Amino acid sequence: MKKRTNYYEGLAANYSGVSLISDEVRAQLITDALKFVAMKEDKLPDITPGYSLVEIEKENKDWWPTHCEALRQARGDILTGEYREDLVYHCQDGPFYGLTEQKAREQHWWALIAQPGVTMTWPIVMFHGEFVWFEWACLDNATHETIAKGSVSWIRRGHRGGCYYKGEQLTFYRDVFASDELLNLLK
Repeated sequence: MKKRTNYYEGLAANYSGVSLISDEVRAQLITDALKFVAMKEDKLPDITPGYSLVEIEKENKDWWPTHCEALRQARGDILTGEYREDLVYHCQDGPFYGLTEQKAREQHWWALIAQPGVTMTWPIVMFHGEFVWFEWACLDNATHETIAKGSVSWIRRGHRGGCYYKGEQLTFYRDVFASDELLNLLK
């Protein structure tokens, strides 16, 4: 039988379940997320011997837990900052091109999956150069029901490039649009 993989081995934090991350680690991840967003260059950097796929994959692995924590803390400012201005986003409500087309729709998704009383988890994450593929599930803390789930492909050129392509399959079981109360919780 094939050996099972721990997808979080070697990463700064494990977001595969609802287990709590310490406040100290959570704060550090948000600090790191802000630093990574600030490193994004105006022009998508070329892949070169000086900025190789090996380096980009390492940066994507460093970034991954910061992305998870930003979502759990409803940090829309960080999540938007992870994208390039010329983002291509394919999903069932798309396609969306650039940062403005998907903004009105995506804020509802973020508000629903980061609402109080639910915990977002990412049981699987895989890296290959600039490709990051993951599955996510959002669980109600009281009823334990899955309120939403999905699988996502990001093409992220490390910290210097950010995400320029996102393909996502989303399934929302309980809500489709967030209430104004939940939208107001986004930062």
